Amino acid sequence: MGALSSRDVPFDVKQRTFLFGVRIIKLVGKLPRTGAGVEVGRQLIRAGTSVGSNMQEADGALSKKDFVNHVRIARKEARESRYWLAMIEAADLLRHSDVQALSQEADEIVRILSGIITSATRT
Repeated sequence: MGALSSRDVPFDVKQRTFLFGVRIIKLVGKLPRTGAGVEVGRQLIRAGTSVGSNMQEADGALSKKDFVNHVRIARKEARESRYWLAMIEAADLLRHSDVQALSQEADEIVRILSGIITSATRT
């Protein structure tokens, strides 16, 4: 799975958020099968895969307001993903370089989505 170099990161935000979800799923598969590992993994999969699904919904939005709403939800889910990744690190559920790489990617996605929201809401 490993960290992506800057040239490996897709420019298209829909593709980037899709790959983020795929990487989240793969990471969760490495978590311990303890109560905490399963529950944190479940929460992380929900949040991490929701980022991309909401960007798909934004792409098919019927109005500007609907578009912005879906991007805001995607940003919220990226923030939540960042929280669960931090929880994995803090609780020592998994020591793996991908945890930090995914935290960084979540942070970058939050910034990208914030920029999209700002651009879309300018009047």
